Amino acid sequence: MAIYSSLTAEFEAHMATLQQTVAECAADIHEIAEQIIACFQRENKILLCGNGGSAADAQHVAAEFINRFRFDRPALPAMALTTDSSILTCIGNDSSFDFVFSRQVEVLANSGDILIGISTSGGSKNVLNALDAAHKKGIQTIGFTGEKGRTTLGAKCDHCIVIPSADTARIQEAHEFVWHFICGMVEERLFRNSNNM
Repeated sequence: MAIYSSLTAEFEAHMATLQQTVAECAADIHEIAEQIIACFQRENKILLCGNGGSAADAQHVAAEFINRFRFDRPALPAMALTTDSSILTCIGNDSSFDFVFSRQVEVLANSGDILIGISTSGGSKNVLNALDAAHKKGIQTIGFTGEKGRTTLGAKCDHCIVIPSADTARIQEAHEFVWHFICGMVEERLFRNSNNM
């Protein structure tokens, strides 16, 4: 059947991207998880931003940390900068959509926090501006992008996951895979078999 052939091709492309991501990014994934663990251990928070599907990822990740991932445990402080429609439309209308995240970083990010910028293309101006605002405040930055973002978004981050693909769907799927691994690692380290429950 044609549908089976198409599905098989998509699945194979998906798996190839994941395999290459694991091969190329394992050390970076581990380091980012360690940085997030350290952030939570010092009772700081992570802030996340992105557009479209990446906005959904920012909200998804914040929800995993605040509520739970694989088991019930205390909440972890995470905030998606994509959710307050009044703030987003106010800044977009009065100034520019380019600053909808950076203005929030200016006031919400504190020393010891981490800003995570997600952009499959690496060219989202509002995410790049948010990273610049974080650096001005001395806030650590982490990026999630695709191959096109290696020298744009990647250059503005202290740590960055660069999915080895230019296909938006494959990049987003790999981001989700990496985030679930990180969420699991953070949860296990901070709460499994510990006295933090």
